Amino acid sequence: MNIINQKRGQMTMFIIVTIVIVVSIVLYFSVRGQLGIENIPSELKPVFDYYETCIQDETMVALGIIGTQGGYINTPEYLPGSEYAPFSSQFNFLGFPVPYWNYVSANGLVKEQIPSKTTMESEIADYIKENLVDCDFSSYYVQGFEIESKPAEVDVEVSLNRINVKVDSDLIVSKEGSMASKSEHNVEVNSKLGKFYELARKIYQKQKEDAVFENYAIDVLRLYAPVDGVEISCSGKIWKTQEVLDSIKRGLEANMASIKFKGNYYNLNDKKDEYYLVDIGEDVDENINLIYSRNMPTKIEINGEGIDENLMIASPVGTEEGLGIMGFCYAPYHFVYDLSFPVLVQIYEGDELFQFPIVNIIDKNVARERIFSEIETEEEEFDFCEFNTQDVTINLYDVNLERVNANLSYQCFNQRCNLGESQDGVFEGKVPSCLNGELIVKNEKFAEKRETFSSNKDRVFDVILDRVYDVKIDLNVGGKKLDGTAMISFARGDGKSISTILPDSPEIKISEGTYSVTVYVYGNSSITIPASRRTQCQEVPRSGIVGFFGASKEECFDIEIPASKIEYALRGGGKDDVYLLPVQLEEGSLTLEVEEMPAPKSLEDLQYNYASFEAKGVNVK
Repeated sequence: MNIINQKRGQMTMFIIVTIVIVVSIVLYFSVRGQLGIENIPSELKPVFDYYETCIQDETMVALGIIGTQGGYINTPEYLPGSEYAPFSSQFNFLGFPVPYWNYVSANGLVKEQIPSKTTMESEIADYIKENLVDCDFSSYYVQGFEIESKPAEVDVEVSLNRINVKVDSDLIVSKEGSMASKSEHNVEVNSKLGKFYELARKIYQKQKEDAVFENYAIDVLRLYAPVDGVEISCSGKIWKTQEVLDSIKRGLEANMASIKFKGNYYNLNDKKDEYYLVDIGEDVDENINLIYSRNMPTKIEINGEGIDENLMIASPVGTEEGLGIMGFCYAPYHFVYDLSFPVLVQIYEGDELFQFPIVNIIDKNVARERIFSEIETEEEEFDFCEFNTQDVTINLYDVNLERVNANLSYQCFNQRCNLGESQDGVFEGKVPSCLNGELIVKNEKFAEKRETFSSNKDRVFDVILDRVYDVKIDLNVGGKKLDGTAMISFARGDGKSISTILPDSPEIKISEGTYSVTVYVYGNSSITIPASRRTQCQEVPRSGIVGFFGASKEECFDIEIPASKIEYALRGGGKDDVYLLPVQLEEGSLTLEVEEMPAPKSLEDLQYNYASFEAKGVNVK
C-alpha cells in the first residue's frame, strides 16, 4: 500500500513539473519581446533607440513622397501626350512627377491610374527596406560600439491617423563585454495619410459621377467668352482670339480656386459664395485646395463661322425686308469650344499633404460623358498578390550572358506584387496566375526592364538587362563649344526618352540601344513683330427707303494688333538615329556635333531656321 501511495505521489509530482514547464514555455514566448527590451543594458539602449528613429525618419520621407506624388513612390510608366491630347500620364508639380488619377492618352482614350491602399502600404514598406541600409551608425562606432544588422523585412499598415511600421531585422550591439540583440522593431508614426486618401477617393468619385469641375468650367465659358448670342449692331462684333483664350484661363484659375466641399474648413464671405459649395455626402473637416494655373497644359479649340487665328467675328445680318428701312441690324454668333484642362486637388494639414491631379474635358460646349468603371471600396478590393499559385524560374543575365541579381515584381491589371530578390541570377518561387502580365526587373546598375510574361502558362523565362552608364554630354555647334542653351533628347522605340538641358545638366544615365537624338540650340534674339493694323470690310444694309429695297454699302473698320518681341530663337540643332554601343558609353562622355544656323533677324529668318532644322543631322562622337 505504501508503495502504491509512493508511486501516486511521484506521478503527481511529475504532472506538476510538466505543467510548470509548459506554462513557462508559453509565458516565455508571450513576453519574450518585452523581456528582450527590458534586458537591453542601458549603455546599449541608445543604439536601438537610434535605429527606431532611423525607421521613423525613413517612414516620414516615404510619406512625404507618396503624398506629393498622388499615392505613389514608384510612379507608373511615363506616357507622353500628343497634339490631340497635350497631357502626359504625369503632372509636373515643382519637378515632382504626379500621376494623373485620370487623363487623356495620346490616342484620345480616357485612362485611370488610382493607387490602392495596399499598393501604398507595399511601396512605403519597400522604400523603408531599401533605405534602412543607409542608417549611419558612425557616431556609435567611434564610441567603441560593435553593431551588426541583418537585412530587414518591413510591413506597413496605413490607418486613418497613423502608420504602423513593423521591421523584422536582427540588430546585435555589443560594447566592452556587454551585448544585446533585438529582432522586432515596431514604430508608430502619426499621419493622416489614410484619412486624406479616403477623402481623396470620395472627391474623385464625386467628380467622376457628376463632372463637377467640367460644369463649373461650362459656366466659365458662358461668363468669360462669347459662346452664343446676338449683338444689336450693323457693324458686327469682333473679339481677339488670344484675348478670349486668356480670359477663359483667368476664369478657370479664379473659379477652380473658389470651389469648396461642404464642411467646416472655410468661411463664406457672402451668400453668393454658396454657388461654389459641393456636397460629397459628408462634411469635410480637412483643408482642401483646388489649383488650376494658366501655365498648366491646357487645350482650347474654338470652332464656328468667322474665326481665324487672330479674330472671332460675328457678321451682321439685315437683309430681311423692313429691317433695313428702320436701320435695324443684328449680329448673331455661335462658337463651339473644346476644352481640356487639369485640376490639382490638395488635401493638407500643417506640413502633411496628399494631392492628385485629374484632367477635365469639355467637348463641344458640354461636359464629356464619363466612361470609367466604378471605383471599388477598400473592403471590396481583391488582393491579387495573395494568390501565388504558379511555380516559375526566371533567369537574369547581362548582355554578356553573365548572371546578375535584381529585384523582381509582377503586375497584373492594376496590382503589382513584389516577388523579391533573385539569388545567383535566378529567381525561383511562386507568382500569381495571370495572362499577359508584366514582369518588372530593377537593378540600380541596369536599365529597368519590363517584359510581358504569362505566368498561367510559362514556367521558365529569361531576361537580359542593359547596363546603365553615367555619361557626360558635350555639344559642339558649328565646330565651336555651345554658347547658349540646348535641349537634347534621346528617345527609344519603346516610347521612353532621356532629356537634358545644357549647360545646366550635362550628366545623364543611359544604356545601350537605338535612340532618336534631337538637339535644339537656342540663343538670344531681337526679333520684333511690329504692330499692325488690319482693315475689315463688310456689306451692311443702307438706311432709309433704299435699304427697304435691298440696297447695301461697304463699311470698313480698323483692327490694331500690338507689337510683340521674340527674345529666344532657334540658332542650331538637328536630329538623327544612332545606336550607342557599350564601348562608347564606358568612356563616360559623348560629344554631339550639330550645325549652326544664322541668327534670325526677322520672322522670315526664323521660319527658315525651323524649316532647315528638319534636314540637319547630329553627329555623335
